[in-house]
Amino acid sequence: MIRAMIVDDDALVRLGLADLLDTDDGIEVVAQAADGLQAIELATAHRVDVALVDVRMPRMDGIAATARLRALPHPPRVITLTTFDLDEYVYNALAAGADGFLLKDTDPAEILRAVHLVHAGSAMLHPTAARRLIDRYHQAGRPQATTARARLEHLTPRERDVLALLSHGDTNADIAAALGMRESTVKAHVSRILTALDVSNRVQAALLARTAGLT
Repeated sequence: MIRAMIVDDDALVRLGLADLLDTDDGIEVVAQAADGLQAIELATAHRVDVALVDVRMPRMDGIAATARLRALPHPPRVITLTTFDLDEYVYNALAAGADGFLLKDTDPAEILRAVHLVHAGSAMLHPTAARRLIDRYHQAGRPQATTARARLEHLTPRERDVLALLSHGDTNADIAAALGMRESTVKAHVSRILTALDVSNRVQAALLARTAGLT
């Protein structure tokens, strides 16, 4: 059972997301918070596996909340939500450790899929936002690309293969099927990749790979 927390200052949004998550027998909503500070308190009091966190909130916004949540002794996976198509805060939220980014008008089935994917260790980005995010990252210039390529030199050829597929959003199962490997082996490779690249999640690894020109 995936233990989920909803973090949004809009009570109607919280209610709608809770009703949606409750339709999935594999997800249990264990906490709801109206802002980032309350989210930290509730995540400390309850074991939370996945937190759906609004970007814009009073007292503590979703960016700060994501960083604080990921720093907990038992950190939940975080999916950031926003009404805006890649507003100015989303990149910072992902950099703070979020495992995914979705628009609030995303198809309900995709939101449920995202919860399961990030709980399993994968990432989930809204397709349009992912493209724009990558484009923005590329616009940082040549020095960032050079630095990214240098970090990729720490990887073995097989790890580069795994990273290339990961950067396209493939799950561990997808990568295992494509490369003829066991899923447990892929998981081990991904863990090693994140450590070698000094990133906290698959989203950051994918951005680094694309900046380096791997895909």
